[in-house]
Amino acid sequence: MRSLTEEETKVVFEKLANYIGRNITFLIDNPESPYVFRLQKDRVYYVSEQIAKFATSVSRSNLMSLGTCFGKFTKTGKFKLHITSLNYLSQYAKFKIWIKTNGEMPFLYGNHVLKAHIGKMSDDIPEHAGVIIYSMNDVPLGFGVSAKSTQEARNLPPTGIVAFRQGDIGEYLREEDTLFT
Repeated sequence: MRSLTEEETKVVFEKLANYIGRNITFLIDNPESPYVFRLQKDRVYYVSEQIAKFATSVSRSNLMSLGTCFGKFTKTGKFKLHITSLNYLSQYAKFKIWIKTNGEMPFLYGNHVLKAHIGKMSDDIPEHAGVIIYSMNDVPLGFGVSAKSTQEARNLPPTGIVAFRQGDIGEYLREEDTLFT
């Protein structure tokens, strides 16, 4: 497990900024309990600084994971967020979409968010911005990218796509064999 390089940190922070904006500082700058990002193989983990120091006594080959997996780097160097980061993303989300009960199951099966399924959404969501998807009971269900701005989404037909799904909590079951390997 090692610290991220400057280029890796930039790529990770750009991806996180798409979803939580300037709230990234809340993830890192916590004086009573500082957290850090660490890389193990191709996966990025968010872990307490104290636990990361303890982990240095374990060899890299014997260390499987540590902390919360935020995502992984692809072979081309891009960063892909994992659903395991949803708890942190939902705490500091800039833009939110709440879906009705009739839209939860299609979303959790891996489909995009349709206008007919939207209960409410944040104002002023720009096009292609990161959004967190919630149930009407404020339970985070996943995250995605807005297909249309809030103004454009109001004029869509009921079958129009409002947000493209990037990850949902249904992945824990659908991809349980490959999620942590």
